[in-house]
Amino acid sequence: MKILVIHGPNLNLLGSRETSIYGKQSLKEINNSLKELAKELGFELVIKQSNHEGEIVDLIQASKNYDGILINPAAYTHTSIAIRDAIAAVNMPTVEVHLSNIYKREEFRKSSLIAPEASGQISGFGPHSYLLGLRALSYILNAKKHHS
Repeated sequence: MKILVIHGPNLNLLGSRETSIYGKQSLKEINNSLKELAKELGFELVIKQSNHEGEIVDLIQASKNYDGILINPAAYTHTSIAIRDAIAAVNMPTVEVHLSNIYKREEFRKSSLIAPEASGQISGFGPHSYLLGLRALSYILNAKKHHS
């Protein structure tokens, strides 16, 4: 199975950006952990990072050859109707992840425009949020395969 992983804006700065909130692990380290787990789960990953909303929308719209999406929309979580609509349009299993617990942060971060269109959301476990998200996607895809 093929999974598209999308990292949103500013996640390329992980490891040096606000480490008290986002931790010290770099995006490269997170991606390496994801690749290890994907191998264990039998997934092929394609990993992308973009600071541009339209590019993220394009990635989602072009995802028809994938079985699922793992996405950290970052700040676009709270503002992007376009990303929300793209996820709704492709209608595939999607897990939203966040390093921090968005519900314990500033008021504007407590709302996700993406969550209503996602299969589920995981937040607050630092880099492990990605691994838990990939495991959740595996669960969803395997359950879907068994019910087909």
